[in-house]
Amino acid sequence: MRLAAIDIGSNAARLLISEVKISAEGEPVFNKLNLIRVPLRLGFDVFENSEISEEKTAMVMQTMKAYKHLMNAYGITYIKACATSAMRDARNAPDIIRKIKMETGITIEVISGDAEASYIYENHIAEKMSKDDAYLYIDVGGGSTELTFFSNEKLVFKESFNIGTIRLLKNMVTELHWNNMKDFVKAKIRNYRSVIAIGSGGNINKVFSLSKKKEGKPLPFELLKDYYKELSGFTLEDRMRVYKLREDRADVIVPALLIYINIMRWTDAKEIYVPRIGLADGLIQHLYKEVITF
Repeated sequence: MRLAAIDIGSNAARLLISEVKISAEGEPVFNKLNLIRVPLRLGFDVFENSEISEEKTAMVMQTMKAYKHLMNAYGITYIKACATSAMRDARNAPDIIRKIKMETGITIEVISGDAEASYIYENHIAEKMSKDDAYLYIDVGGGSTELTFFSNEKLVFKESFNIGTIRLLKNMVTELHWNNMKDFVKAKIRNYRSVIAIGSGGNINKVFSLSKKKEGKPLPFELLKDYYKELSGFTLEDRMRVYKLREDRADVIVPALLIYINIMRWTDAKEIYVPRIGLADGLIQHLYKEVITF
């Protein structure tokens, strides 16, 4: 069975195509066949002007048409498409979504921050780790950060905050925003002895790649601070040149690190695992459950 998920975020749109096979033990095994990312950067329009420009709208339409052709080529029957923070805030989002449906047949659901956190949790990474620790999923996007806390094999809380990399670049995150997230996190985790972070999102994946750590090994908190200090010291152009980063990664990686560092400091998390999962992976998991239910 082949499934597809589309995640239209504030910085980029992603199409994930996966094949699901059943193992000898009767468990589903998810194999990624393709992952395509297009840096639409909708947040740069929306967080300043509250709507998506004609230029960006045209880019969205072309991207969705291309994704539709690719899904047809892979023989995809089932698809789940969601949009997050930028589409949530864009007043012309309903018109764009209607046009996409009409021209491609793709139905896009604008999901809440709470739903976004739930889909990320669908990956159930923490359930495969030690039961003695508490785990905090941290998913940093362009428009928001989703936190999901897991302990004793149970979901404790999930929460979304309008603190994202593009909002930070646009100076739209106030001290009040930071304090609200800090107070919430500290209040929720105060009774837990040991918290381990699990990071998702393109920026933490890129930092993991730069670190040359082996798959499955965590990044120490101190290393994240070192990268933040180092990357902050470069201009955008030098970041692109020295670290071989695309421009749409080089500008957001520094504010992303700031978000991860602050949350880990507040929770006293000493390390962060980077399993290379994200919203699209969670959407695939959720879609599979929907398909086998019907």
